[in-house]
Amino acid sequence: MGQKVNPIAFRLAVNKDWRSKWYASGKDYTNKLHEDLAIRGYLKNKLINAGLARVVIERAWNSVRVTLHTSRPGLIIGRQGKEIEVMTKDITSLCKGAQVKIDIIEIRKPELDAQLVAEQIAVQLERRISFRRAMKRALQTAMEFGAEGIRLRCAGRLGGADIARAEGYREGKVPLQTLRVPLDYGFAEARTLYGIIGIKCWVNKKEDDGTGKQPQGRNDRGDRGGDRRGGGGGDRGGDRRPNNRN
Repeated sequence: MGQKVNPIAFRLAVNKDWRSKWYASGKDYTNKLHEDLAIRGYLKNKLINAGLARVVIERAWNSVRVTLHTSRPGLIIGRQGKEIEVMTKDITSLCKGAQVKIDIIEIRKPELDAQLVAEQIAVQLERRISFRRAMKRALQTAMEFGAEGIRLRCAGRLGGADIARAEGYREGKVPLQTLRVPLDYGFAEARTLYGIIGIKCWVNKKEDDGTGKQPQGRNDRGDRGGDRRGGGGGDRGGDRRPNNRN
């Protein structure tokens, strides 16, 4: 039976990188891990409307560098950088006095970022927009901006139904098992009146791998079938009968 795996974790060290880059051991590892969780939770709550896609945390001896990937950097920086100063102080207190530096990287095409697409659909569901309409609009927008393929899946009490179900839409090519494909994955939750609806998004960004090879499928299968029918069945039948009689 097939098992589900997170597409980001599945592609680590292939074409994806870790979002926490540091080394520690023993109790120090536990403390730093909880600090990372606290930093991510603080940034998620504070920048809920700033289009924050992901947070990368790097640590050196007594310094912490936090890189924010966002589609709206102006909201994070604030007027004359006041918001950055406030966040730096708060994160410094969470890191117990370590030297904190915040970098901001702008996402040029938020329509192709899986996390931002999922969060945008979640916002629309909370505003009582039809889930089918929100998903189809996201599909169309992503394909117009040059995506190779996109897949969406919503699960929960869709439309206020009594029984929870899941519905999904797909357009283009989304190969989940091919590691060289630049696949992006995002997950968001919509807190509606009827309960939580989970949104998953897979986006295949258009990048050439330089091979230009095309898989061959049906010809190989046809050859296998011919070998099985011709050689396998006749030989087995002829060999079994004399052995059983002896």
